[in-house]
Amino acid sequence: MTGRIAFQGEPGAYSHEACRDARPGMEPLPCRSFEETIDAVQSGAADLAMLPVENTTYGRVADIHRLLPESGLHIVDEAFVRVHISLMAMPGVALKDIRLVRAHLVLLPQCAAFLKQHGIRGVAAADSAGAAADLARAGLRDEGALASDLAADIHGLEILARHIEDREHNTTRFLVMAREPDLSRRGRTGMMTTFVFQVRNLPAALYKAMGGFATNGVNMTKLESYMVDGSFTATQFYADIEGHPDDENVRRALEELEYFTSYLKILGVYPADRSRH
Repeated sequence: MTGRIAFQGEPGAYSHEACRDARPGMEPLPCRSFEETIDAVQSGAADLAMLPVENTTYGRVADIHRLLPESGLHIVDEAFVRVHISLMAMPGVALKDIRLVRAHLVLLPQCAAFLKQHGIRGVAAADSAGAAADLARAGLRDEGALASDLAADIHGLEILARHIEDREHNTTRFLVMAREPDLSRRGRTGMMTTFVFQVRNLPAALYKAMGGFATNGVNMTKLESYMVDGSFTATQFYADIEGHPDDENVRRALEELEYFTSYLKILGVYPADRSRH
């Protein structure tokens, strides 16, 4: 597929890596924020957006659940990226010369054991790929950056230690968003359906709404709640289920859910990533 795919971050960000792996034929378009990434697709500057939704180490990506229902975009695919963290520096610099590394706040704790072992201090940066770019521009020889191998390649840095994360399972799940939905059955690993809903003001409404998925044999892989408009009493739920809305059991479960909800919106129907299984 040709065209552009927007992502948040600097070239070399893990979102950039997700774009390259999931849509290798498309031109990656870096954006400064998630809002700008969504705007790029809405305006036609990009055809797709690659948005991170959750990570196995630090959980939900802030603001994404709020932005998705309001974006007007539709999920058409998902992608899982194994987050490998490497320590990089200017060419010719040795590991023993590094006194300080910069990286996004969430990356530093994931490499705590390595940094402690080598007596290296971690300093938070706005963006890990951005920290690599800043290091390349400044040419500092006693500092390093923690980022992806792709960031090192793009910014001309040398990898001093590869894949130094403490946990081997660190993976980020991304959603591919488009202006138009795609309800076709595709892929060989089954279909996923993502939706958001608010329950009606009835006793045990959430319990009863969820019962439809159990009785119809629909596997719900994710259910998260978050406040709407800063109110403790207005709660919205985000859910992922296995299956397609046209499946008889999924159709019945969604009909039962709708009876107990004041708001229900399907955000996307898409093939399950192979890594999910």
